[in-house]
Amino acid sequence: MNEYYSLGLTDADRVNHAFGGGIPEGSVVLVEGVDGAGKSVMSQRMAYGIASEDAYVSYISTELNAGEFITQMHSLSYDVVDHLLGGQLLFLSADVDTHRNGSQRELLARLTEPSLLWQGDVVVVDAFSAFLRNDPRYDAITGVGDEDHAMESVLTFLEGMTRKGKSVILTVDPDAVTERGLMPIRSVADVFLQIETETVGQDIRRTARVRRFTNMQRPVDDSIGFNVQQGRGITIVNRTVA
Repeated sequence: MNEYYSLGLTDADRVNHAFGGGIPEGSVVLVEGVDGAGKSVMSQRMAYGIASEDAYVSYISTELNAGEFITQMHSLSYDVVDHLLGGQLLFLSADVDTHRNGSQRELLARLTEPSLLWQGDVVVVDAFSAFLRNDPRYDAITGVGDEDHAMESVLTFLEGMTRKGKSVILTVDPDAVTERGLMPIRSVADVFLQIETETVGQDIRRTARVRRFTNMQRPVDDSIGFNVQQGRGITIVNRTVA
């Protein structure tokens, strides 16, 4: 019988309900969207909700430092300070400058090394595409057709993590990675969400297209509409098509 990591906050929003009661243990979750689509906020909501349900969450960001992360989460009413101080949530900031001090660093190899990051029950990598784009070895083969082969060691590592019951949430900007580079991670993702946006007047309508959801606990719609609001975070919205 499959176990699940609840997305929590059931008294505050309908996110956990919209996603079928949580994500399966031992799964790879891919959240894909262009810059500004809302993939980071979605991963932050997942991380905060899961940590609120007493699972241990590790979150690594290529965009925010610790102070910026706390401020961002507070603006969404996701007050993570207690989780951070209590050890329920571990935040790490990733430096993806591969030329610091004149020496190149292989980011993907460092990401998949045994470390404190991978001790969490759920690990969030935001954004995984930044590790790909800035890794010198990966960058060298981009466009020559070997991106999928470069991903083999990463996928093997992720498989080892999921076998231990850990779930891994990866955010990816499809504009930052070639289609060939996206194919391997898309193919192994147990949960694959593509976030789309549409501007209607002064509103930005966001929709999570559920391309795959393996071993869902309860039925999940193919499309999940949501808003991102200061002071409220993510709210699920029902949209009818005329």
